[in-house]
Amino acid sequence: MSYKLSEISTRAPKEMDKDETKKRLAEVLEELDELQNLLVAEGKHALLVVIQGMDASGKDGAIKDVFGTLNPQGVSVTSFKAPTAEELGHDFLWRIHQYAPLKGNIRVFNRSHYEDILITRVHKWIDDDTAYKRMKAINDFEQLLVEHNQTKVLKFYLHVSKEEQAERLNERISDPRKQWKYNENDFKEAKLWDDYMEVYEEAFEKCDKIPWHIVPADQNWFKEYTIASTVRDCLKGLNMKYPGMKKE
Repeated sequence: MSYKLSEISTRAPKEMDKDETKKRLAEVLEELDELQNLLVAEGKHALLVVIQGMDASGKDGAIKDVFGTLNPQGVSVTSFKAPTAEELGHDFLWRIHQYAPLKGNIRVFNRSHYEDILITRVHKWIDDDTAYKRMKAINDFEQLLVEHNQTKVLKFYLHVSKEEQAERLNERISDPRKQWKYNENDFKEAKLWDDYMEVYEEAFEKCDKIPWHIVPADQNWFKEYTIASTVRDCLKGLNMKYPGMKKE
């Protein structure tokens, strides 16, 4: 499947009402709470949630608002930064695989193994041949989780517009509550927008055995509802049941 991000809206459909959607989100989060209890109790499945997006696309906020009300004993978040010297001494998936979720648990990746075929390509740290080999390895890794550990994998790209990104990045200068997020390098990376769109589109196309969810992210209320309802539908589809009392 081919993707053209410039042709996909970054905003909610016009028929979506903000207040009504927020009410529906609250209902979905209540459902998620019960579904997480089922996931833990049954202990047969795991869920990996991959969240990717440009700087200031709202990854942190989405994770806080969608998963923050769940039982912390059954959900964890891992953020991937630049690899350490030890991590560079292994294959690129080594640091990822050790954080794959246990059965009965939800693991959220704030950025992920896809960084190794995104920023690395934009900055020419790897060549195309290496990137394509890594894409094959990523497909194999995700299929391994699905087929051998009963792990559901949900992949979200937070699709923010160039204009909204610029506004949010500038808020990190002007808003005292957000200044701690300021990073001069984010502004430099934003200038490479077109390059990032190109490598993202190819990553979506070549790593789509498990489909991507392109989430309009200019409006936080719609972004959060879209992610939460997708996670809810995924867990409901497992048809989980509470186990009975264990026999002595």
